[in-house]
Amino acid sequence: MHIHEYQAKDVLRSYGVPVPDGFAAMDADEAQAAAGKLPGPVFVVKAQIHAGGRGKGSFKELGADAGGGVRLARSADEVREHAAQMLNNTLVTVQTGPDGKQVNRLYVEAGSQIDKEFYLSLLVDRATGFTSFVVSTEGGMDIETVAHETPEKILTLGVDPATGFMPHHGRAVAKALGLTGDLAKQAGALAGKLYTAFMARDMEMLEINPLVLTGDGQLRCLDAKMGFDSNALSRHPDIAEMRDETEEDAKEIEASRHDLSYIALDGDIGCMVNGAGLAMGTMDIIKYHGGTPANFLDVGGGATAEKVAAAFKIITADPNVKGILVNIFGGIMRCDVIAEGIITAVKEVGLSVPLVVRLEGTKVAEGKKIIEESGLNVISADDLDDAAQKIVKAVGDLS
Repeated sequence: MHIHEYQAKDVLRSYGVPVPDGFAAMDADEAQAAAGKLPGPVFVVKAQIHAGGRGKGSFKELGADAGGGVRLARSADEVREHAAQMLNNTLVTVQTGPDGKQVNRLYVEAGSQIDKEFYLSLLVDRATGFTSFVVSTEGGMDIETVAHETPEKILTLGVDPATGFMPHHGRAVAKALGLTGDLAKQAGALAGKLYTAFMARDMEMLEINPLVLTGDGQLRCLDAKMGFDSNALSRHPDIAEMRDETEEDAKEIEASRHDLSYIALDGDIGCMVNGAGLAMGTMDIIKYHGGTPANFLDVGGGATAEKVAAAFKIITADPNVKGILVNIFGGIMRCDVIAEGIITAVKEVGLSVPLVVRLEGTKVAEGKKIIEESGLNVISADDLDDAAQKIVKAVGDLS
């Protein structure tokens, strides 16, 4: 789960991390009032969406010349003007895709005098099991270009969970940032606070870009992105309350309500599979045969007929889906349960696209019989390769 910048900065403040003062605003009047609470004379108005590249983005309704999603203002009235332009319009960035995201919230922040920009993030390194600092002296909006063209300028420093954060980790971060003296001490202390917040809140990602050196010689987190382990949110109800469902795919929200693992993709072949590995393999073989999956969907090993029906409805709710492949290998999951769920869903929502079903494993004969006797127009497949070829052909025949 991700949260907005202003929420992430509230979390950082609670751990003593230095961030500029600012206030969230839901309308232009609130934005103007927020500016009145800040010292000025420079303010920053920031669109709050779950995507990066806001500063270089543009609004669909306003055109490229109107300005992006991060703007400077030199009066409360100018803050209000920017807010009125940005709110309820669609911001398109390199990370949103061409459809963009509607801006429903703003963050009005005190301006900072910036002498230098750095990049600093924490991630879970699944290869080592460590929490790793990713550090660069080249922070700012072009960090992706740095990663692509000069990757040697980005350093990774791992923290062994057996020891946790130690003073030498702070010194290593400071050295990687090229800081000495008092700034090195600031960097070490900051790294320690970020690590504490990362671990205490079960984060998967914490990105500070940019981390800035201000004109008065202070390090400050000018932006913040946070991602949390969704499986750990029960331990952090205050974080769970920060969820903004307007930033998420409606189908993914519905899937989470049924405890389904679902991720929307850009293809036209809907997939319903039990088991994450099998789901990945199913998507791969669809691609191999020339098709494009519309989703990743794992119904899990112990799904009920109701859960399967919910999964099927989520797939068919995607207007881009032109065909569906159900691939079930029944171990804990029984094939007859899958069959009953499919039939229930089809009877409720109808079936207007080709459906290929491959069942194997526990109660497979009973599952196939249920589908055969249902009267549904279902294409049966003997194995995964056969299923993938049949659904790709069926979708292709519709084109």
